[in-house]
Amino acid sequence: MLEEEAREAEREKMQYLEENCTALFIPGSMQDLQELCCKLHKQIDLVDEERYNMEVKVAKSNKVDDLKLKIQYLNGRFKKPVLKKVRMSADAMLAGLLGSKHKVSMDLRASLKQVKKEVKDEVGEANGRLG
Repeated sequence: MLEEEAREAEREKMQYLEENCTALFIPGSMQDLQELCCKLHKQIDLVDEERYNMEVKVAKSNKVDDLKLKIQYLNGRFKKPVLKKVRMSADAMLAGLLGSKHKVSMDLRASLKQVKKEVKDEVGEANGRLG
């Protein structure tokens, strides 16, 4: 069976060479020889271009595979820590965002409207009388 496979592979190889590689004709004149050289150089350039493209594709796929393996390795190795909730005042938040060179003081309670207790009681009594 191995011998048959070897013979079959050899037949396929010869068939491919017959289809794609024509018999070499060496011309006698200098002009024909130069044309043949130009033709061979063009074919060599095409083959080199295809080879380069294949190498780039293989390199990219190998790089992607390596990165996937690294991600799998790192995912199994490290666990994310549980983050704690931190209460922070507005001044501390602004200082953290703007940095230490900006001293911004923001008193949020000072900007709220002051409601006098007496006015609030009068409004409550007025609603009680109407209802």
